[in-house]
Amino acid sequence: MQIQDKVFVVTGGGNGIGREVVLGLLARRGRVAAVDLSEEGLAETVRLAGANSARLSTHAVDITDSGAVGALPEAVRAAHGVVDGLVNVAGIIQPFVRFADLELRQIEKVMAVNFWGVVHTTQAFLPDVTQRPEGCIVNVSSMGALAPVPGQTAYGASKAAVMLLTEGLYAELRATKVAVTVVFPGGVATDIAQHSGAAIPGADAAASAAAGSLTTPAEAARQIIEGVEKGAFRVVIGKDARSIDRISRLSPRRATDLIAKKMASLLG
Repeated sequence: MQIQDKVFVVTGGGNGIGREVVLGLLARRGRVAAVDLSEEGLAETVRLAGANSARLSTHAVDITDSGAVGALPEAVRAAHGVVDGLVNVAGIIQPFVRFADLELRQIEKVMAVNFWGVVHTTQAFLPDVTQRPEGCIVNVSSMGALAPVPGQTAYGASKAAVMLLTEGLYAELRATKVAVTVVFPGGVATDIAQHSGAAIPGADAAASAAAGSLTTPAEAARQIIEGVEKGAFRVVIGKDARSIDRISRLSPRRATDLIAKKMASLLG
């Protein structure tokens, strides 16, 4: 899919990978509607966009609110015209605790953002995307959807739901001009724990040690945008994610045991 002069909606555009996707699409002469809960984060994205911000609009919206998301298409069309592509990056993790110690409200929050947020935006913008000469739906899942991470069971479940939702959309849209892509990032150097309110002492260091060298948000975004251009079915980001992808295909139990051993320190 060509990026130049196309209109994209990017969720999570106020920080991390989402912000870098926004900046990367703008650098390729696309038009972007950046969506995020944080007005401050969106303002920083505008600042970083510099002269390219002339092709950028920002929308402070809670993607768990179906009514607010339902009003987004009209606002985006007013700023840019009909939408060609949707890139769902927004997501949160859960506190690093065992499922037995996880409160129901925490599970509901993770599912609301990671899964229902994707459902809301996809339902809102799919009518626009399907009427374009070419379009795309890109949903960011996680390495945690390929094999479970202890202490992130609900998070992994939410991202596995995103994976199957996206693959289902791909199957339903095969005969159309809409490319559907699911993305599996491994360890990426973002502030997701802080933004999720789930940071714990030592967690970042342990996660880094388990994941190996973390991918930068800019590199993750570059690979996502390359996937948009190619109309890729899957984008797997990072040596850690590619390794788990391979092992989980050959031996799901081995992959589960491997991660459980590496991440054991997070649970004490």
